[in-house]
Amino acid sequence: MTQTLTETTKAIVRATVPALTTHGTEITAAMYKRLFENSKVRDLFNQSNQGEGGRQTKALAQAILAYAENIDNLAILTGAVERIAQKHVGLHIRPDHYPHVATALLGAIKDVLGEVATDDILNAWGEAFWFLANILIGREERIYDDLQSSEGGWNGWRQFAVASKRRESDIITSFVLRPVDGRAVVRHRPGQYLTFRFDIPGLPQQHRNYSISSAPNGESYRISVKREMHGLVSGFLHDQIEEGAVIEVAPPTGDFHLPPGQERPVVLLSGGVGLTPMVSMLETIANRGQRLAVHYVHGAENGSVHAMGPHVRDIAKNREHLKTTIFYGSPHDRDQKGVHFDHEGYITIDWLAKNTPMAEADFYLCGPRPFLAAFVKGLAKAGVTADRIHYEFFGPADELAAA
Repeated sequence: MTQTLTETTKAIVRATVPALTTHGTEITAAMYKRLFENSKVRDLFNQSNQGEGGRQTKALAQAILAYAENIDNLAILTGAVERIAQKHVGLHIRPDHYPHVATALLGAIKDVLGEVATDDILNAWGEAFWFLANILIGREERIYDDLQSSEGGWNGWRQFAVASKRRESDIITSFVLRPVDGRAVVRHRPGQYLTFRFDIPGLPQQHRNYSISSAPNGESYRISVKREMHGLVSGFLHDQIEEGAVIEVAPPTGDFHLPPGQERPVVLLSGGVGLTPMVSMLETIANRGQRLAVHYVHGAENGSVHAMGPHVRDIAKNREHLKTTIFYGSPHDRDQKGVHFDHEGYITIDWLAKNTPMAEADFYLCGPRPFLAAFVKGLAKAGVTADRIHYEFFGPADELAAA
């Protein structure tokens, strides 16, 4: 972040921290109410994140508070800016969307704070908003350009056909997607996700992100989707989307990925459907022929919900540098130890400390919110440095940081 804010603006923004601490969620709730009056803007958002007790509202409030608290040291927010920019590109956010957000945010501050929100405060927050917005716009434009210029790359929405549909477990199904135009697709970075746009009868337009669960090949992508309880889109995919169906897909994005020059040992740690980016990473390492030490550690409740187990075992077979360990929390009688899983119970930090190169490895994590909150914090307490802890989290990421 190379631009600067005026000292006056920074002082005023700092002074609003107590008000944001007290009224942050009220402000963001009012902002979304204003913003969603515009149906075209509303449709850009994953509406599932707007429920569940106001997850997105709380997460945005935390993000705005973090911005105000760190207004003198914005470099600390570089990672968050990259994560937001990547998500925006997936949703095809463009510069002309930002004025809608600015108007809604400043109007919400005035709605909630009333006379306390003086012209000086509104002007300062307007300047602060556009300072950050211009950084995002610049970064997003570079990502768009890189994707467009890459072999097989594109911007916006592209039609893909479902080439195959495979049931991986009682709750997870894989879909292999090939472009309708028959041309190449950009090689994703293992760990990245695709953004989808769905038109489901009777519902507003829906957007969802799904991790790519295959290694890059330049021809197709595979996603592996969990049927969520009451999940409108996941249920639609499982029940209505069959082979040959055409869906709209944005290019792969995301700041969570295995770097091409990975040298340190790798621990791929996942829970539930969080295995999807890990399988992409595992396939990629195997395809590269690297002698990189990899520990694939996965937790599932039992064999009925454990996806891609045989596939992962096949990848690791006859490759001594690739080790796989599967935990089942409550195995069924038909689940055979040593065949379907290795340990009964749950993954622990102590087990990781004893069985993986914790002192030197990079940890890549993906899983449910409680899983991630426990292991991101647990690994840090165990001495794993922040630069070696990498995680993917679908939903408002700032909520995880707060946890």
